[in-house]
Formats: sequence, C-alpha cells, structure tokens
Amino acid sequence: MALFTRNIDSKGRLLRGLAGLALLVAGLLTLSHILWLGILLLASSLFVFFEAFRGWCVLRACGIKTKF
Repeated sequence: MALFTRNIDSKGRLLRGLAGLALLVAGLLTLSHILWLGILLLASSLFVFFEAFRGWCVLRACGIKTKF
C-alpha cells in the first residue's frame, strides 16, 4: 500500500478541516499568552490541515477505527 493513501471520505475531510481551523484560531489566540502552547496548537493545525487535504487519517493508518 502506498504512503498517505486516502482512507477517509469527504465528511471526514470536512470535519478535519474544521478541526484544523479551530486549532489555528486557538493557536493564534494563545500565542501571545503562552508561547509554547500557541506553537503547539499551530503545529497541530498544520498536521490536521494536511490530513484534510490528503484525505488521510493517521489513526486509521495505524488500524484504529474512527467514526468519521
């Protein structure tokens, strides 16, 4: 099987995109108060956006069943 093969549908991609947006906003709001937490949230948002863009979920790739 190829690396980063799609394993989620459009509903899962939409939910991950919305989660990425929420993490991005939280990261930007947190950045000026707690620098390390803001950076962590921003990095997490980038990864979740990557998952949404590729249609790939790291949990599913590891064999864990997710709802979406």
